[in-house]
Amino acid sequence: MSTENEGTNEGASVPPAPSVPPTPVDAPAAPAHQERPASEGGSPTTPLPPVPPTAPGAPQGHGTPEHPVYGDHPVYGGHGAQGQTPAGPPSGSPSGTPTNASSAPDPSWPPPPAPGTPSYDGGGAGHGAGGWGSYQQQPAPKNGGGKRGRLAAAVLVAALVAGGLGGGLGYTLAKNNDGNGSTTVSSSTSGGNVKRDPGTVAAVAAKALPSTVTIEAQGRSGEGGTGTGFVFDTQGHIVTNNHVVAEAVEGGKVAATFPDGKKYDAEVVGHAQGYDVAVIKLKNAPSNLRPLTLGNSDEVAVGDSTIAIGAPFGLSNTVTTGIISAKNRPVASSDGTGSQASYMSALQTDASINPGNSGGPLLDAQGNVIGINSAIQSTSNGGFGTGQAGSIGLGFAIPINQAKYVAQELIKTGKPVYAKIGASVSLEDGANGAKITDQGAGGSEAVDPGGPADRAGLRPGDVITKLDDRVIDSGPTLIGEIWTHKPGDKVTLTYKRGGKEQTTELTLGSRIGDS
Repeated sequence: MSTENEGTNEGASVPPAPSVPPTPVDAPAAPAHQERPASEGGSPTTPLPPVPPTAPGAPQGHGTPEHPVYGDHPVYGGHGAQGQTPAGPPSGSPSGTPTNASSAPDPSWPPPPAPGTPSYDGGGAGHGAGGWGSYQQQPAPKNGGGKRGRLAAAVLVAALVAGGLGGGLGYTLAKNNDGNGSTTVSSSTSGGNVKRDPGTVAAVAAKALPSTVTIEAQGRSGEGGTGTGFVFDTQGHIVTNNHVVAEAVEGGKVAATFPDGKKYDAEVVGHAQGYDVAVIKLKNAPSNLRPLTLGNSDEVAVGDSTIAIGAPFGLSNTVTTGIISAKNRPVASSDGTGSQASYMSALQTDASINPGNSGGPLLDAQGNVIGINSAIQSTSNGGFGTGQAGSIGLGFAIPINQAKYVAQELIKTGKPVYAKIGASVSLEDGANGAKITDQGAGGSEAVDPGGPADRAGLRPGDVITKLDDRVIDSGPTLIGEIWTHKPGDKVTLTYKRGGKEQTTELTLGSRIGDS
């Protein structure tokens, strides 16, 4: 698989809130047998028994118009940013579902809510023409009104008293909460007062961000870009990608900025082009550096949570999340400058990784570094209207077990040490394995005389199909797998010669430097 390095950075509308319904006015009398909404949930109650129209004191229809509550409408930003802009509730007391006080409801109100808009049933407070909780005192029935008339009047009076108490209580609570009549409830804790449990993304980010830096590298000609790195030890060593600092290797400038804004000049200690790993060291490093904890990339499983930190498109200290999508993914990447490709048996993640994330840590759910973000698979048309590639959910990281070994060698000697088999293989796809070429680079022999492959009995034309239990489908895949090992490691190679499959044991040799 060929990808692009991504570390160098050159350089919905809100749904309208429904209009507020007209302010209720005194409603005309409703028929005595009309159902009334319940004061606390908007559900209809059992209708009162009808009062004979001739009976004195028949109720004159004390309506309970209510005002609707409208939920916030989410607004989603583009390109990974997500925000919400709440549309405020209409004026009035939010107390339930609106009803029309007249006997002929207006079918145009309320307007249908926006899709996905939550609605809330408030505690309805009944209020009639006499104000909150007031009602018309019913005169005593005249003789001959009958027991039924007196009973109906008594029931009606009791219902109105209950509605009045509810309305008075609701008004008092609203007034105490907000002088403007709002019933908005505020949280007693917010922001930094909230305790975030270990293992949450917020907790991991809070711990890792202070040990992550944004790197600016500039060559002698002024060309350069932005990448990311992380604190490797207390001596001030920062691990990053080779292609992040490659421009500054010979006579350039490197600077590292921490999230607190403190900026330090740095120098390149060593870089490994094939591994795509580099180490820089801070000048006048502070004494309170906290190295990130290194995990074990061999124990990572597909589906594990991942957290990536970097400076995508120059946006420093950006945190994104995802999962491990695959392991041992063969990746041959290039920074597009004509330099030799880098090879890795990568961790694949769908955490959003973009130009500027290169060299940043890929963390597990406990905050341990499991990889170094290095490359992305991109579409040919780039992204964001600039022609520069962006994340499509296919990011690749160098396993930290490999990167740790490389970084330690760079700190120790300033030069990378590569494991090798001592044979030249074809880098073309479609060979169903890694084919040993007939001739080496520059006319040299394809199999080094006396080298590891020669001692293992390999010859030009052999096609290597497995290294231990890893399937080898191409030359780049073989190189990436070899480089996950150290010189001196013993491996088993499966190969085909003349259509016949064979195996051999091989002890890996070593090569120093990028030549």
